[in-house]
Amino acid sequence: MEIYTTKADTAAAVEKLRKEGKTIGFVPTMGALHRGHLSLMEKAKAENDILAVSVFVNPIQFNNKADLEKYPRNLDKDIKLLEEVGCDILFSPTSQEMYPEGEAIEKYDFGELERVMEGKYRPGHFNGVAVVVKRLFDIVSPHKAYFGEKDFQQLAIIKELVKTEKLPVEIVPCATVREAGGLAMSSRNERLTPQQRKEASFIYETLQLAKKRKDDICPLPLKQMIYNIFDANENFKLEYFEIADEDTLKPVTAWGQTKKPRAFVAVWMNDVRLIDNISLI
Repeated sequence: MEIYTTKADTAAAVEKLRKEGKTIGFVPTMGALHRGHLSLMEKAKAENDILAVSVFVNPIQFNNKADLEKYPRNLDKDIKLLEEVGCDILFSPTSQEMYPEGEAIEKYDFGELERVMEGKYRPGHFNGVAVVVKRLFDIVSPHKAYFGEKDFQQLAIIKELVKTEKLPVEIVPCATVREAGGLAMSSRNERLTPQQRKEASFIYETLQLAKKRKDDICPLPLKQMIYNIFDANENFKLEYFEIADEDTLKPVTAWGQTKKPRAFVAVWMNDVRLIDNISLI
């Protein structure tokens, strides 16, 4: 595995490989790698000649400074996992390398996609995501890029970014990978105690309940039921539960409004914010 810390060296290495006719599969990450990340990499490795991965905790997508400071970082462990999965290129830049101008100046408008759910509760978050993803794509020049469905709204934003900016990369969605109890794998899970990780399976169980009750409850009463369930559990503070159309992310108030309803949730467990989603089909 080749490890690069500069944009120039990374771009040069990738350009050489592309001239050799190699296809590049890319998995951008913020490190603290887990089984979910590795599943994306395995898929990218299987579908391309070269697996490129970035590890960069992107400061401009954090609207909460404390969350940025507490975000888990362990590059040495990440490198070992990347070697095990067969990564060919690791790009691990500093913030100064990615943002030499100090402050990113790009501004994107994703319309309603960024004004609901995560966009509503984390202002500026998706612009920060779009800025870093666009810059990473420009550096790595991948043929395909792989993103998990756990961050479903982020995935929708990136698809729109590729479309509006006419970027020559195929976005490949990958199913959410879960821990044994059902908790969606996330780097933030490292901040939970073992007991909290067990208790957090309640999130997925509640999403599954919503799916089970879909056929006999309309969306708005179903939403209220889920709010009540979380209110009754003192381990969690619910930020939002939403039922939305998969493609537009617009809230669904009647099942006839969409053929692809999806349930989305964001909850706090002490000072750790967890998100998840499942299809209700």
